[in-house]
Amino acid sequence: MTDTALDARRRAEVFAELEARTFDLAVIGGGITGAGIARDAAMRGLAVALVEARDYASGTSSRSSKMIHGGLRYLAQGDIALVKEAASERQILRRIAPHLTRLSPFLIPTTNMAMTAKLRTGLWTFEKLGGVPEAEKHEVIGLAELQRREPLMRTDRLNGAVLYPEFLTDDARLVLANVRSAQGSGAVVVNHAAASELTGDGLVATSTLDDNLGARIKAKLVVNAAGAWVDKVRGLEAGESDMRMSLSRGIHLVLPRERLPINSTLIIRAPDKRSIFAVPRGAFTYVGTTDVFHDGADYWPTPTREDIDYLLRATEAALTIDPIRDAEIVSLWSGVRPLIAQPGKKANEVSRKDEIWTSPGGLVSIAGGKLSAYRAMAERVVDLVVERLGATALPCSTANMPLPGGSRAVQLDGLDPLAAERLAGLYGDEANEILIAGGDVAAEAVRAVTHEGAATLEDYWVRRSARAWFDHGAGLAALAPAAEAMGALLEWDDAMKASQIVHCRQINDESRRLLGE
Repeated sequence: MTDTALDARRRAEVFAELEARTFDLAVIGGGITGAGIARDAAMRGLAVALVEARDYASGTSSRSSKMIHGGLRYLAQGDIALVKEAASERQILRRIAPHLTRLSPFLIPTTNMAMTAKLRTGLWTFEKLGGVPEAEKHEVIGLAELQRREPLMRTDRLNGAVLYPEFLTDDARLVLANVRSAQGSGAVVVNHAAASELTGDGLVATSTLDDNLGARIKAKLVVNAAGAWVDKVRGLEAGESDMRMSLSRGIHLVLPRERLPINSTLIIRAPDKRSIFAVPRGAFTYVGTTDVFHDGADYWPTPTREDIDYLLRATEAALTIDPIRDAEIVSLWSGVRPLIAQPGKKANEVSRKDEIWTSPGGLVSIAGGKLSAYRAMAERVVDLVVERLGATALPCSTANMPLPGGSRAVQLDGLDPLAAERLAGLYGDEANEILIAGGDVAAEAVRAVTHEGAATLEDYWVRRSARAWFDHGAGLAALAPAAEAMGALLEWDDAMKASQIVHCRQINDESRRLLGE
């Protein structure tokens, strides 16, 4: 295995290597799907290149509800195969990335015995399909126990609840771990490099930073894993201009934990009968998500006031709390889900199944799917790639090889428990390296550049550190010290550091535009 450190100072060398070599496979898209494919293919011994137009996980893969869950609701839709795969993949991810699979009790309030019985049947099936260990099977609790566990829950119409364990993750860090693992197995990877042209023997990648870099990449096969931008990449090929994707928008609101002091991940029934989640994470609780069709593949889709009120009113109806004021919202994030178009269905009814398409010109496109099942999805794609190439390849081993940060148990002695929880959840067994370097914002920002491929301040603030969402004041106080640390490595002058800070502040301001402070 080669070095897993993604050093943003090596961009020119990486582009030169992309230009010089001939690859078996070029992957377009550095979200969870593309990262998983690159990792799997490289571990099987294929020569792999991966290009990402913005930053790793900068689209849907950093805007999810941050859960590795079995998709219990898909049982109700009769999608047994999807549930089985997602439920089984949870256990695999837990094995290869224990720091990115934090066990949390999920709590579903019940209104009557019939509902309890129906949920138990579904969960029993789910546990059988996913090989859930005996100690982690669901339990039914009565009203008194529910009130003890979750004193904020309004219980006047309830008879109890069903509890079952699921996993919470940091979605952007999971993508990053896969990209680093891909490089460690020999893949050549680069972010901020858009596929600007498909050629007969590969593609042209053009830097989206102001560094005048680019490469003509020769590859025997190209896989389009661009998520919400799959149709845009397909459109680079003549005759492939039809639209196959349907996008939906989801938003999440982050509040201080003391404002919503819950102990479990609560599944709340919204007025339109959809389920939303209230999730405790360190010093914060986040609430989401909405699911409405969205026109256009935006990196920062603008939420509507209806989106915000939908989550606030549903939360207030389920919990005994004072009305939540806009000024109490720490941060909010929004994103688009890349779904396969199914005309006539509502956004929340569209299947999360993945599909693979091959164009007459040979471009393989993968779309749809769930974060929880990304590894299995990647395995299917790489099986197809190996078959198409007629290559001799090693068997798939992604289910057994730990991801970076997931090899050893984490020991962080002497730290505040919340700080230790945060560091362990982000860095796993590499957390001590942050502490040795000073344990502060500057230490994180330096590592983001030298080991995690962060080339902009946004890369660090949003996706490497999660401070944009889960820090007091939306992490704005971290921007200046982070810009200073990154600038020293990336040779930013004062004007560049200032513009990087302004850009991040604009992202925060725009996300809060509809909030009456």
